[in-house]
Amino acid sequence: MKSDIEIARSIRMKKITEIAAGIGIPEDSIEQYGHYMAKVPETLSDPEKIRKSRLILVTAITATKAGIGKTTVSVGLALGLNRIGKKAIVALREPSLGPCFGMKGGAAGGGYAQIMPMDKINLHFTGDFHAVTSAHNMIAALLDNYLYQHQEEGFGLKEILWKRVIDVNDRSLRDIVTGLGPRTNGITRQSGFDITPASELMAILCLSSDLEDMRRRIENITLGFTFDDKPFTVKDLGVAGAITVLLKDAIHPNLVQTTEGTPAFVHGGPFANIAHGCNSVIATRTAMTFGEYVITEAGFGADLGAEKFFNIKCRRSGLNPDLTVLVASLRGLKMHGFVPEDRLSVPDPEGLRRGFANLDRHIRNLRGFGQTIIVCFNRYASDTEEEIDIVRNHCRELGVGFAVNNAYTEGGKGAEDFARLVVDTIEKTPSGPLQFTYSDDQSVESKIESIAKNLYGAGSVSIGKTARTKIRRIERMGISHFPVCIAKTQYSFSQDSLKYGAPEGFNFSIKDIVINTGAEMLVAIAGDIIRMPGLPKKPQALEIDLVDGEISGLS
Repeated sequence: MKSDIEIARSIRMKKITEIAAGIGIPEDSIEQYGHYMAKVPETLSDPEKIRKSRLILVTAITATKAGIGKTTVSVGLALGLNRIGKKAIVALREPSLGPCFGMKGGAAGGGYAQIMPMDKINLHFTGDFHAVTSAHNMIAALLDNYLYQHQEEGFGLKEILWKRVIDVNDRSLRDIVTGLGPRTNGITRQSGFDITPASELMAILCLSSDLEDMRRRIENITLGFTFDDKPFTVKDLGVAGAITVLLKDAIHPNLVQTTEGTPAFVHGGPFANIAHGCNSVIATRTAMTFGEYVITEAGFGADLGAEKFFNIKCRRSGLNPDLTVLVASLRGLKMHGFVPEDRLSVPDPEGLRRGFANLDRHIRNLRGFGQTIIVCFNRYASDTEEEIDIVRNHCRELGVGFAVNNAYTEGGKGAEDFARLVVDTIEKTPSGPLQFTYSDDQSVESKIESIAKNLYGAGSVSIGKTARTKIRRIERMGISHFPVCIAKTQYSFSQDSLKYGAPEGFNFSIKDIVINTGAEMLVAIAGDIIRMPGLPKKPQALEIDLVDGEISGLS
């Protein structure tokens, strides 16, 4: 089979004006970025139409290095729904250059279930990531300048929270010293870089309801603390307007298309292991304004992306999915059944059954949120009918819908049965009102324990000294009502990336808490998770090249 980029290159795309017109957006309402991409005003969402739209969340079993294929399923479902006569739109996150040139590859789907133009989407796209990076680092520069210019007046901060960001996996920048050299180079201090998807501004972009709300949130960002322990914010710095200007275009959702010329909104890109992992509220609402069915995705497994989708994004936006699709694959289930990586393509019914422990916990957790669930089996070429039937029968025993996704090789045609099951399930047994894992008025420690014990399977939770200090500060600031965003490995329910399956009774340790007063959430850092990833020994960048004017190696 052709590579993803070869397939994408072989498809004749529609002009973006045609895509927009097809869902009722006039040409004079969009801002075109070339022939095939456009920005759509964030003001187009209609509450009445949103109420009538059906929202579907796509999540997955715990991520493995063998791959799960969540985005391929999301795009494939949108294709399948359109093929059976439904007006469906997919709403996804934007890819980051970090994984694209690192070890994961791009995030535009795969095979004949992609969003396009995949090369531009996976690279610079419409510049949203660069806008967030620039705005974040502008705050850092303005803060350093403020400290430098006011030091002789006796002003200073005893603690600075705001670091810098870059959309590259660069372990060398995790910890740095700024201001070295002559006095005019600024104040010497320790700092560091996070990757752009972990930026609080990225979270703000994705959680804001409109431009005014985004400015309010930017003003509220806590940059550090004075010597009398008062928060010093962007509003105190006096630059909220300037930062809003840098993000005024980035807040508009991006409209593109799928491999079959159906509409797709792609906007915002926080990672789910170190941030909240969901596309923007604005993009989801805009898609629901123009689509009968909207398929959105939350990053990594349901213990990360889906949990944060429900407890953070839905809690604050009022969104309530009608259905959740849980994606699984034979290879992924076998890895959670402790089958060696070099034997994943070999039939192993017992190893597959052992992997059901991971699937079952995700199903239990999602039901706890009040969700109706369909398990979508993402088919790979080496999969056998016998092993697929084992998964199908297991889901039947659990009373969960089951569908096979063949969209990777067949496009929308390979997802028609899946789409029909989705429509039938929503019509007959839609999800009920969301049941959150914790209430706003619970303590920060209690919220963390609720997630760790009830969803992850932890037996105990330990809060480190630094984290406890942060909790006391959070209580003094009066922001304990913020939801908790746990940053942990994507490869396990626990904080140990090597504990596959469904571990139980482990200790879950929180070493720090990042206070996001603009995004209005508290990021609890678990175990050894790092907010600036590193590159592998053989990064994907080694495969990417420009040959005869065409990009190769991009996946």
